[in-house]
Amino acid sequence: MDPDPHDALGDDRTLLIVDDDKPFLTRLARAMETRGFAVDTAESVEEALAKAKSAAPAYAVVDMRLGDGNGLDVVSAIHEKRADCRAIILTGYGNIATAVTAVKLGAIDYLAKPADADDIYAALTRTRADRIDPPENPMSADRVRWEHIQRVYEMCERNVSETARRLNMHRRTLQRILAKRAPR
Repeated sequence: MDPDPHDALGDDRTLLIVDDDKPFLTRLARAMETRGFAVDTAESVEEALAKAKSAAPAYAVVDMRLGDGNGLDVVSAIHEKRADCRAIILTGYGNIATAVTAVKLGAIDYLAKPADADDIYAALTRTRADRIDPPENPMSADRVRWEHIQRVYEMCERNVSETARRLNMHRRTLQRILAKRAPR
């Protein structure tokens, strides 16, 4: 007989999902409800802080960058009210410094977007004894570098000169990298 997946959640199954991407928020909320969570959603830091202060959830999935602020503020506020909350930060702009900050503020995991519902559920219910299997096909170092350059390029609104300045790279070198296909 298969074990009930809802047993991993415990008695309090309240989950707050905070993301300003409405379609993603709706899909994730539905997926988490089918996995046994009592889901509440917020689309801004302000809305999430209000919900966290009135009733801090047992679980939280919080986007790092929101239209009105930083998701780390939400994680911090939740942990002030409820220290045992299992919070996860989702981000498309991952780096080591923010991952460390997220963990210091109480997040249990830090997932890069796009993360699917299975990844998020696994991260929320994982115990310290569970080991994460390394990915079968991890990105190469060249691909990680290329992805980072693309992210900064988009953040700079596709301005090559500004991107090159922020990456401390010569503009022509950056232009050559941008002209090539993505490495595998």
